[in-house]
Amino acid sequence: MLFARVYLPFALGYAISYFFRNANAIIEADLVRELGLGPAELGLLTSVYFFSFAAFQLPLGILLDRYGPRRTEAILLLFAAMGAWIFSQSDSLLGLIFGRLLIGLGVSACLMAAFKAYVIWFPSERLPMINGLQMVAGGLGALGATTPLQSALSFSDWRGIFAILAIITVFSAIIVWGLLPEKQNAVEQQPELITQFKEIGKVFRSPVFWSIAPFAAISGGTNMAIHGLWIKPWLRDVAGIGVDSAAQLLFAMTMASITGFLSLGIIAERVSQLFDFRPITIGVFGMTLFLLTQSAMAYGWISSPLLLVILLGFFGTSSILIFAGYAQIFPKNLSGRVSTILNFLIFVSAFILQWGIGVIIEMWPPTGSGYDPESYQAAIGALVLLQAAGLAWYFFFNNSVKSSVERLST
Repeated sequence: MLFARVYLPFALGYAISYFFRNANAIIEADLVRELGLGPAELGLLTSVYFFSFAAFQLPLGILLDRYGPRRTEAILLLFAAMGAWIFSQSDSLLGLIFGRLLIGLGVSACLMAAFKAYVIWFPSERLPMINGLQMVAGGLGALGATTPLQSALSFSDWRGIFAILAIITVFSAIIVWGLLPEKQNAVEQQPELITQFKEIGKVFRSPVFWSIAPFAAISGGTNMAIHGLWIKPWLRDVAGIGVDSAAQLLFAMTMASITGFLSLGIIAERVSQLFDFRPITIGVFGMTLFLLTQSAMAYGWISSPLLLVILLGFFGTSSILIFAGYAQIFPKNLSGRVSTILNFLIFVSAFILQWGIGVIIEMWPPTGSGYDPESYQAAIGALVLLQAAGLAWYFFFNNSVKSSVERLST
Protein backbone atom coordinates (compact mmCIF):
# COMPACT_ATOMS: atom_id res chain seq x y z
CA MET A 1 0.00 0.00 0.00
CA LEU A 2 2.83 2.40 0.86
CA PHE A 3 4.60 1.53 -2.39
CA ALA A 4 1.47 2.36 -4.41
CA ARG A 5 0.86 5.66 -2.58
CA VAL A 6 4.45 6.78 -3.10
CA TYR A 7 5.12 5.37 -6.57
CA LEU A 8 1.90 5.81 -8.56
CA PRO A 9 1.48 9.62 -8.25
CA PHE A 10 5.07 10.18 -9.35
CA ALA A 11 4.76 7.56 -12.11
CA LEU A 12 1.80 9.41 -13.63
CA GLY A 13 3.53 12.78 -13.45
CA TYR A 14 6.72 11.45 -15.00
CA ALA A 15 4.84 9.71 -17.80
CA ILE A 16 3.24 13.07 -18.67
CA SER A 17 6.66 14.75 -18.48
CA TYR A 18 8.19 12.30 -20.93
CA PHE A 19 5.26 12.62 -23.33
CA PHE A 20 5.79 16.38 -23.40
CA ARG A 21 9.52 15.90 -23.89
CA ASN A 22 9.29 13.59 -26.90
CA ALA A 23 6.07 14.70 -28.61
CA ASN A 24 7.86 17.08 -31.00
CA ALA A 25 9.64 14.12 -32.60
CA ILE A 26 6.26 13.06 -34.03
CA ILE A 27 4.66 16.46 -34.70
CA GLU A 28 7.82 18.07 -36.11
CA ALA A 29 6.59 17.77 -39.70
CA ASP A 30 3.31 19.49 -38.76
CA LEU A 31 5.17 22.28 -36.97
CA VAL A 32 7.52 22.79 -39.91
CA ARG A 33 4.65 22.82 -42.41
CA GLU A 34 2.36 25.09 -40.39
CA LEU A 35 4.95 27.58 -39.12
CA GLY A 36 7.69 27.24 -41.75
CA LEU A 37 10.40 26.38 -39.21
CA GLY A 38 13.99 25.63 -40.22
CA PRO A 39 16.05 22.92 -38.46
CA ALA A 40 17.70 25.42 -36.09
CA GLU A 41 14.31 26.93 -35.15
CA LEU A 42 12.83 23.46 -34.69
CA GLY A 43 15.77 22.49 -32.49
CA LEU A 44 15.40 25.68 -30.45
CA LEU A 45 11.63 25.23 -30.00
CA THR A 46 12.04 21.66 -28.81
CA SER A 47 15.10 22.28 -26.64
CA VAL A 48 13.73 25.27 -24.67
CA TYR A 49 11.89 22.62 -22.63
CA PHE A 50 15.33 21.58 -21.40
CA PHE A 51 16.39 25.18 -20.78
CA SER A 52 13.61 26.06 -18.33
CA PHE A 53 13.79 22.57 -16.85
CA ALA A 54 17.50 23.00 -16.17
CA ALA A 55 17.24 26.60 -14.97
CA PHE A 56 14.95 25.55 -12.12
CA GLN A 57 16.96 22.55 -10.92
CA LEU A 58 19.08 24.31 -8.27
CA PRO A 59 16.17 26.07 -6.52
CA LEU A 60 14.18 22.88 -6.99
CA GLY A 61 16.71 20.93 -4.92
CA ILE A 62 16.28 23.36 -2.03
CA LEU A 63 12.48 23.24 -2.32
CA LEU A 64 12.49 19.45 -2.29
CA ASP A 65 14.80 19.27 0.73
CA ARG A 66 12.87 21.98 2.57
CA TYR A 67 9.19 21.52 1.65
CA GLY A 68 9.14 17.95 0.41
CA PRO A 69 8.25 16.33 -2.92
CA ARG A 70 4.43 16.37 -2.50
CA ARG A 71 3.85 20.11 -2.33
CA THR A 72 6.66 20.98 -4.72
CA GLU A 73 5.56 18.74 -7.58
CA ALA A 74 1.82 19.33 -7.23
CA ILE A 75 2.20 23.10 -7.57
CA LEU A 76 4.71 22.94 -10.42
CA LEU A 77 2.49 20.63 -12.47
CA LEU A 78 -0.06 23.44 -12.69
CA PHE A 79 2.54 25.51 -14.57
CA ALA A 80 2.99 22.61 -17.00
CA ALA A 81 -0.76 22.51 -17.59
CA MET A 82 -0.76 26.26 -18.30
CA GLY A 83 2.14 25.82 -20.73
CA ALA A 84 0.39 22.99 -22.58
CA TRP A 85 -2.70 25.15 -23.03
CA ILE A 86 -0.67 28.13 -24.31
CA PHE A 87 1.21 25.81 -26.69
CA SER A 88 -2.07 24.50 -28.08
CA GLN A 89 -3.40 28.01 -28.75
CA SER A 90 -0.30 29.73 -30.16
CA ASP A 91 0.09 30.75 -33.79
CA SER A 92 3.65 32.06 -33.61
CA LEU A 93 7.07 30.63 -32.82
CA LEU A 94 7.38 33.00 -29.85
CA GLY A 95 4.09 31.80 -28.36
CA LEU A 96 5.05 28.15 -28.81
CA ILE A 97 8.43 28.79 -27.17
CA PHE A 98 6.75 30.48 -24.19
CA GLY A 99 4.34 27.57 -23.79
CA ARG A 100 7.13 25.01 -23.98
CA LEU A 101 9.22 26.98 -21.49
CA LEU A 102 6.32 26.76 -19.01
CA ILE A 103 5.97 23.04 -19.71
CA GLY A 104 9.66 22.49 -18.95
CA LEU A 105 9.38 24.48 -15.73
CA GLY A 106 6.22 22.68 -14.68
CA VAL A 107 7.56 19.16 -15.11
CA SER A 108 11.01 19.98 -13.73
CA ALA A 109 10.24 18.19 -10.45
CA CYS A 110 8.67 15.03 -11.87
CA LEU A 111 11.82 12.93 -11.65
CA MET A 112 13.71 14.66 -8.86
CA ALA A 113 10.68 14.79 -6.55
CA ALA A 114 10.26 11.05 -7.06
CA PHE A 115 13.93 10.39 -6.30
CA LYS A 116 13.67 12.52 -3.15
CA ALA A 117 10.55 10.66 -2.01
CA TYR A 118 12.18 7.29 -2.62
CA VAL A 119 15.20 8.32 -0.53
CA ILE A 120 12.76 9.25 2.28
CA TRP A 121 10.54 6.17 2.14
CA PHE A 122 12.74 3.28 0.91
CA PRO A 123 16.13 1.81 1.98
CA SER A 124 19.18 2.86 -0.06
CA GLU A 125 19.89 -0.63 -1.40
CA ARG A 126 16.51 -0.59 -3.13
CA LEU A 127 17.09 2.72 -4.90
CA PRO A 128 18.56 1.40 -8.19
CA MET A 129 15.49 -0.76 -8.78
CA ILE A 130 12.85 1.75 -7.62
CA ASN A 131 14.56 4.50 -9.62
CA GLY A 132 14.44 2.16 -12.60
CA LEU A 133 10.71 1.64 -12.10
CA GLN A 134 10.27 5.42 -12.09
CA MET A 135 12.09 5.61 -15.40
CA VAL A 136 9.85 2.86 -16.77
CA ALA A 137 6.89 5.14 -16.07
CA GLY A 138 8.62 7.87 -18.05
CA GLY A 139 9.29 5.38 -20.81
CA LEU A 140 5.60 4.57 -21.00
CA GLY A 141 4.91 8.27 -21.46
CA ALA A 142 7.54 8.40 -24.20
CA LEU A 143 5.91 5.34 -25.73
CA GLY A 144 2.68 7.27 -25.96
CA ALA A 145 4.54 9.94 -27.93
CA THR A 146 5.34 7.49 -30.75
CA THR A 147 2.87 5.34 -32.69
CA PRO A 148 -0.11 6.22 -30.42
CA LEU A 149 0.49 9.93 -30.98
CA GLN A 150 0.95 9.36 -34.70
CA SER A 151 -2.41 7.54 -34.75
CA ALA A 152 -4.09 10.25 -32.65
CA LEU A 153 -3.10 12.83 -35.25
CA SER A 154 -5.58 11.22 -37.65
CA PHE A 155 -8.41 12.12 -35.26
CA SER A 156 -7.18 15.48 -33.95
CA ASP A 157 -4.43 17.92 -34.75
CA TRP A 158 -1.49 18.62 -32.44
CA ARG A 159 -3.33 21.59 -30.92
CA GLY A 160 -6.22 19.46 -29.73
CA ILE A 161 -3.84 16.88 -28.27
CA PHE A 162 -1.97 19.51 -26.24
CA ALA A 163 -5.25 20.96 -24.98
CA ILE A 164 -6.22 17.51 -23.69
CA LEU A 165 -2.76 17.16 -22.14
CA ALA A 166 -3.34 20.37 -20.19
CA ILE A 167 -6.42 18.82 -18.56
CA ILE A 168 -4.62 15.54 -17.81
CA THR A 169 -1.75 17.46 -16.19
CA VAL A 170 -4.13 19.29 -13.82
CA PHE A 171 -5.56 15.89 -12.84
CA SER A 172 -2.03 14.62 -12.14
CA ALA A 173 -1.36 17.60 -9.84
CA ILE A 174 -4.52 16.76 -7.86
CA ILE A 175 -3.45 13.11 -7.56
CA VAL A 176 0.00 14.06 -6.24
CA TRP A 177 -1.47 16.47 -3.69
CA GLY A 178 -4.20 14.12 -2.48
CA LEU A 179 -2.63 10.67 -2.56
CA LEU A 180 1.02 11.08 -1.65
CA PRO A 181 1.98 10.67 2.04
CA GLU A 182 4.26 13.20 3.70
CA LYS A 183 6.66 12.92 6.60
CA GLN A 184 5.37 14.80 9.63
CA ASN A 185 7.21 17.95 10.68
CA ALA A 186 9.52 17.69 7.66
CA VAL A 187 9.73 21.45 7.25
CA GLU A 188 10.40 22.22 10.90
CA GLN A 189 13.36 19.83 10.99
CA GLN A 190 15.10 21.61 8.12
CA PRO A 191 18.01 24.02 8.72
CA GLU A 192 17.87 27.69 7.79
CA LEU A 193 17.38 28.46 4.10
CA ILE A 194 20.75 30.23 3.88
CA THR A 195 22.38 27.09 5.29
CA GLN A 196 20.78 24.98 2.58
CA PHE A 197 22.16 27.31 -0.08
CA LYS A 198 25.63 27.08 1.46
CA GLU A 199 25.43 23.28 1.55
CA ILE A 200 25.23 23.26 -2.25
CA GLY A 201 28.92 24.16 -2.13
CA LYS A 202 29.66 20.75 -0.61
CA VAL A 203 28.40 19.13 -3.79
CA PHE A 204 30.22 21.52 -6.14
CA ARG A 205 33.49 20.96 -4.26
CA SER A 206 33.19 17.17 -4.29
CA PRO A 207 35.63 15.33 -6.60
CA VAL A 208 33.26 12.34 -6.47
CA PHE A 209 30.55 14.42 -8.09
CA TRP A 210 32.73 16.02 -10.76
CA SER A 211 34.57 12.87 -11.77
CA ILE A 212 31.50 11.33 -13.42
CA ALA A 213 29.10 14.29 -13.82
CA PRO A 214 30.51 15.53 -17.18
CA PHE A 215 30.22 12.11 -18.84
CA ALA A 216 26.77 11.49 -17.34
CA ALA A 217 25.54 14.95 -18.37
CA ILE A 218 26.71 14.65 -21.98
CA SER A 219 25.49 11.07 -22.30
CA GLY A 220 22.09 11.81 -20.79
CA GLY A 221 21.75 15.02 -22.81
CA THR A 222 22.66 13.20 -26.01
CA ASN A 223 20.02 10.55 -25.34
CA MET A 224 17.36 13.24 -24.86
CA ALA A 225 18.47 15.18 -27.95
CA ILE A 226 18.38 12.15 -30.24
CA HIS A 227 15.35 10.36 -28.79
CA GLY A 228 13.32 13.51 -28.23
CA LEU A 229 13.66 14.93 -31.75
CA TRP A 230 16.40 13.96 -34.18
CA ILE A 231 16.10 10.17 -34.49
CA LYS A 232 12.95 10.40 -36.63
CA PRO A 233 14.41 12.88 -39.16
CA TRP A 234 17.61 10.77 -39.24
CA LEU A 235 15.58 7.66 -40.08
CA ARG A 236 13.86 9.59 -42.87
CA ASP A 237 16.86 11.34 -44.38
CA VAL A 238 19.69 8.85 -43.80
CA ALA A 239 17.96 5.46 -43.65
CA GLY A 240 15.25 6.40 -46.17
CA ILE A 241 12.36 5.23 -43.96
CA GLY A 242 8.80 6.51 -44.33
CA VAL A 243 6.80 8.38 -41.69
CA ASP A 244 4.75 5.43 -40.40
CA SER A 245 7.70 3.05 -40.35
CA ALA A 246 9.82 5.66 -38.57
CA ALA A 247 7.11 6.03 -35.91
CA GLN A 248 7.16 2.25 -35.44
CA LEU A 249 10.94 2.28 -35.03
CA LEU A 250 10.60 5.11 -32.53
CA PHE A 251 8.12 2.91 -30.67
CA ALA A 252 10.69 0.09 -30.65
CA MET A 253 13.38 2.49 -29.42
CA THR A 254 11.15 3.61 -26.57
CA MET A 255 10.35 0.01 -25.65
CA ALA A 256 14.09 -0.64 -25.51
CA SER A 257 14.45 2.39 -23.23
CA ILE A 258 11.78 1.07 -20.90
CA THR A 259 13.56 -2.29 -20.83
CA GLY A 260 16.85 -0.55 -20.13
CA PHE A 261 15.47 1.54 -17.28
CA LEU A 262 13.98 -1.52 -15.60
CA SER A 263 16.65 -4.13 -16.27
CA LEU A 264 19.70 -1.93 -15.66
CA GLY A 265 18.33 -0.97 -12.24
CA ILE A 266 17.75 -4.61 -11.35
CA ILE A 267 21.17 -5.59 -12.74
CA ALA A 268 22.86 -2.84 -10.76
CA GLU A 269 21.19 -3.97 -7.54
CA ARG A 270 22.11 -7.63 -8.07
CA VAL A 271 25.67 -6.99 -9.23
CA SER A 272 26.35 -4.61 -6.34
CA GLN A 273 25.23 -7.32 -3.91
CA LEU A 274 27.27 -10.10 -5.54
CA PHE A 275 30.45 -8.31 -6.61
CA ASP A 276 30.42 -5.01 -4.70
CA PHE A 277 30.24 -2.99 -7.93
CA ARG A 278 28.75 0.44 -7.42
CA PRO A 279 25.94 1.67 -9.71
CA ILE A 280 28.32 4.33 -11.05
CA THR A 281 30.65 1.65 -12.47
CA ILE A 282 27.78 -0.14 -14.19
CA GLY A 283 26.47 3.18 -15.49
CA VAL A 284 29.85 4.04 -17.03
CA PHE A 285 29.94 0.67 -18.80
CA GLY A 286 26.46 1.21 -20.25
CA MET A 287 27.21 4.81 -21.32
CA THR A 288 30.32 3.55 -23.12
CA LEU A 289 28.23 1.08 -25.12
CA PHE A 290 25.79 3.91 -25.90
CA LEU A 291 28.74 5.91 -27.20
CA LEU A 292 29.87 3.05 -29.45
CA THR A 293 26.35 2.67 -30.86
CA GLN A 294 26.30 6.36 -31.78
CA SER A 295 29.62 5.90 -33.57
CA ALA A 296 27.92 3.42 -35.89
CA MET A 297 25.06 5.89 -36.38
CA ALA A 298 27.48 8.75 -37.13
CA TYR A 299 29.06 6.79 -39.94
CA GLY A 300 25.75 5.98 -41.56
CA TRP A 301 25.27 2.32 -40.56
CA ILE A 302 21.76 1.63 -41.86
CA SER A 303 21.85 -2.11 -42.61
CA SER A 304 19.67 -2.77 -39.53
CA PRO A 305 17.82 0.35 -38.34
CA LEU A 306 15.77 -1.74 -35.90
CA LEU A 307 18.88 -3.06 -34.13
CA LEU A 308 20.38 0.42 -34.09
CA VAL A 309 17.39 2.08 -32.41
CA ILE A 310 17.10 -0.78 -29.91
CA LEU A 311 20.74 -0.38 -28.87
CA LEU A 312 20.37 3.40 -28.69
CA GLY A 313 17.22 3.12 -26.60
CA PHE A 314 18.56 0.49 -24.21
CA PHE A 315 22.03 1.87 -23.47
CA GLY A 316 20.87 5.49 -23.64
CA THR A 317 19.27 4.93 -20.22
CA SER A 318 22.57 4.10 -18.51
CA SER A 319 23.20 7.57 -17.08
CA ILE A 320 20.23 7.14 -14.72
CA LEU A 321 22.34 4.78 -12.59
CA ILE A 322 24.54 7.71 -11.58
CA PHE A 323 21.67 9.15 -9.51
CA ALA A 324 21.43 5.95 -7.45
CA GLY A 325 25.22 5.91 -7.14
CA TYR A 326 25.24 9.44 -5.72
CA ALA A 327 22.39 8.60 -3.33
CA GLN A 328 24.51 5.82 -1.83
CA ILE A 329 27.50 8.16 -1.36
CA PHE A 330 26.13 11.53 -0.24
CA PRO A 331 24.14 12.16 2.99
CA LYS A 332 20.35 11.94 2.76
CA ASN A 333 19.89 15.59 3.74
CA LEU A 334 21.75 16.55 0.54
CA SER A 335 19.99 14.04 -1.71
CA GLY A 336 17.60 16.52 -3.32
CA ARG A 337 20.36 18.98 -4.17
CA VAL A 338 22.80 16.34 -5.40
CA SER A 339 20.19 14.90 -7.77
CA THR A 340 19.01 18.27 -9.03
CA ILE A 341 22.53 19.55 -9.67
CA LEU A 342 23.26 16.51 -11.82
CA ASN A 343 19.87 16.86 -13.48
CA PHE A 344 20.65 20.54 -14.12
CA LEU A 345 23.81 19.55 -15.96
CA ILE A 346 22.02 16.86 -17.97
CA PHE A 347 19.28 19.21 -19.11
CA VAL A 348 21.67 22.05 -19.92
CA SER A 349 23.52 19.51 -22.02
CA ALA A 350 20.27 18.39 -23.68
CA PHE A 351 19.30 22.00 -24.46
CA ILE A 352 22.67 22.80 -26.04
CA LEU A 353 22.99 19.51 -27.93
CA GLN A 354 19.45 19.32 -29.30
CA TRP A 355 19.65 22.89 -30.55
CA GLY A 356 23.26 22.43 -31.66
CA ILE A 357 22.38 19.45 -33.83
CA GLY A 358 19.87 21.64 -35.67
CA VAL A 359 22.46 24.40 -36.09
CA ILE A 360 24.97 21.95 -37.58
CA ILE A 361 22.37 20.39 -39.88
CA GLU A 362 21.38 23.84 -41.15
CA MET A 363 24.96 24.39 -42.38
CA TRP A 364 24.11 22.09 -45.30
CA PRO A 365 21.45 23.04 -47.86
CA PRO A 366 18.20 21.06 -47.45
CA THR A 367 17.30 18.30 -49.89
CA GLY A 368 13.94 17.90 -51.56
CA SER A 369 12.64 15.54 -48.85
CA GLY A 370 14.51 16.72 -45.75
CA TYR A 371 18.10 17.43 -44.70
CA ASP A 372 21.46 16.41 -46.13
CA PRO A 373 22.66 13.01 -44.77
CA GLU A 374 26.20 14.38 -44.42
CA SER A 375 24.93 16.99 -41.96
CA TYR A 376 23.79 14.22 -39.61
CA GLN A 377 27.21 12.59 -39.83
CA ALA A 378 28.85 15.82 -38.70
CA ALA A 379 26.30 16.44 -35.92
CA ILE A 380 26.34 12.92 -34.45
CA GLY A 381 30.12 12.77 -34.84
CA ALA A 382 30.39 15.88 -32.66
CA LEU A 383 28.28 14.16 -29.99
CA VAL A 384 30.56 11.13 -30.08
CA LEU A 385 33.67 13.27 -29.56
CA LEU A 386 32.10 15.11 -26.61
CA GLN A 387 31.15 11.86 -24.87
CA ALA A 388 34.57 10.36 -25.53
CA ALA A 389 36.07 13.39 -23.77
CA GLY A 390 33.74 12.82 -20.81
CA LEU A 391 34.76 9.17 -20.61
CA ALA A 392 38.44 10.12 -20.69
CA TRP A 393 37.79 12.64 -17.91
CA TYR A 394 36.20 9.94 -15.74
CA PHE A 395 39.10 7.51 -16.10
CA PHE A 396 41.65 10.26 -15.50
CA PHE A 397 40.07 11.10 -12.13
CA ASN A 398 39.18 7.52 -11.17
CA ASN A 399 41.77 7.26 -8.37
CA SER A 400 40.53 10.55 -6.88
CA VAL A 401 37.00 9.17 -6.90
CA LYS A 402 37.97 6.06 -4.96
CA SER A 403 39.78 7.96 -2.23
CA SER A 404 36.95 10.51 -1.91
CA VAL A 405 34.29 7.80 -1.66
CA GLU A 406 36.22 6.25 1.18
CA ARG A 407 36.37 9.59 3.02
CA LEU A 408 32.65 10.28 2.53
CA SER A 409 31.73 6.78 3.70
CA THR A 410 33.65 7.09 6.99
